[in-house]
Amino acid sequence: MRIALVGVNYRPEVTGIAPYTADAAEHLTSSGHDVRVCTGFPHYPRWAADPRYGSPRIREVINGVQVTRVRHHVPARPSLTGRSRLELSVGRRLVMNDVRGASDADLSGADLVICVTPALLTSACVVAYLRTRSARPRIGVWVQDLYGRGIVQTGSGGTVAAAAISAVESAVFRAADGVAVIHERFAEHVVDSLGVHRERVSVVPNWNHQRHVDRPSRVEARRMLGWSQDAVIAVHAGNMGVKQGLHTVVDAARVARDRGRNVHFYLVGDGNQREALERSGDGVDTMTFLRPLPDDQFRASLAAADVLLVNELPTLTDMAVPSKLTTYFASGTPVLAATSADSVTSAQIELSGAGRRIDPGDPESLLAAVIDMASDAPGSARMGLSGRGFADSALSRSVGVSRIGEWADGLLGMRMSQSERH
Repeated sequence: MRIALVGVNYRPEVTGIAPYTADAAEHLTSSGHDVRVCTGFPHYPRWAADPRYGSPRIREVINGVQVTRVRHHVPARPSLTGRSRLELSVGRRLVMNDVRGASDADLSGADLVICVTPALLTSACVVAYLRTRSARPRIGVWVQDLYGRGIVQTGSGGTVAAAAISAVESAVFRAADGVAVIHERFAEHVVDSLGVHRERVSVVPNWNHQRHVDRPSRVEARRMLGWSQDAVIAVHAGNMGVKQGLHTVVDAARVARDRGRNVHFYLVGDGNQREALERSGDGVDTMTFLRPLPDDQFRASLAAADVLLVNELPTLTDMAVPSKLTTYFASGTPVLAATSADSVTSAQIELSGAGRRIDPGDPESLLAAVIDMASDAPGSARMGLSGRGFADSALSRSVGVSRIGEWADGLLGMRMSQSERH
């Protein structure tokens, strides 16, 4: 069958949603489907267009998957308005290209179209367009973040904006033939607050998208990276955005400096808050910012750490599941989560046994917890083993992509049954 995956992010982006979309596309292709990915140009998490992609529209093949890219707006700072403009520009161009493409179109010529949200407004454009077609494909929506909840919990917009976005979410999800969400808490919100019938909602957790390789020892990893063998090291890897609330980590590094503690914080990655964080941490020699690392160095950074950090705003509870958790758990390094007790992140830490939780927004407590965990070698080893065991049993790539494949096959089965009736 012919499947189109629609989203804003895809390879060569290595963080956020792109790796999951790519894994799903490659699995569906290897299962015998004709898969087309309809996406934007690489820009995340730096929020700057990749200069290697210069044409208005590009078709390429990545790991056996056909990828169509359309040029779109990239905001210098991803505010609600800037992100909305980005997503709408992608959706409009994909729809217009499909209209011009006639029978060879990527969207209307598919048997199944899977829209990945984010990007919600791209998905809204595509779903609205497909619903006008007399012989439309089946439509699935794969939900990685909840926009309406995000606006409320990050404080990025008022109640009017949150209500408007939630209304769009509800309309898009209810218009789909099936909705896949990454956590049961998401499913509850989609059903109870957005009005989607429960039988149309499937829970498909994300997986560890890092390739399995032998893990270097902490000593070897630090030697490879040129990091101190004596310091207590805490690593935060991934996006540096608003919802991460990383000013608390900068403040914790400043406390460590002022008190002469041999603790060093590494922030690895990029994002729209990185420049502000670097300015805030200027002169704090117990902290280092690193751009996204090549795979071998990235794995080494996780192995070199005494503690891996997840830091969230105190108001975050159920708008998103940090994608970094799957990689953290598989690394075998214990995780410290500064997050609300009732958050999805807290529930994942408890379920996995991979670390401990503390209340967010308190730099002194964060520093104390890092030191405490680093000094407890047996406890850290137990948490690391629990994380790896959980990743192997519940978050493996093979299990995750198989679930996506089963969900897609179910939607395709609905289309085949419909065709047989006609």
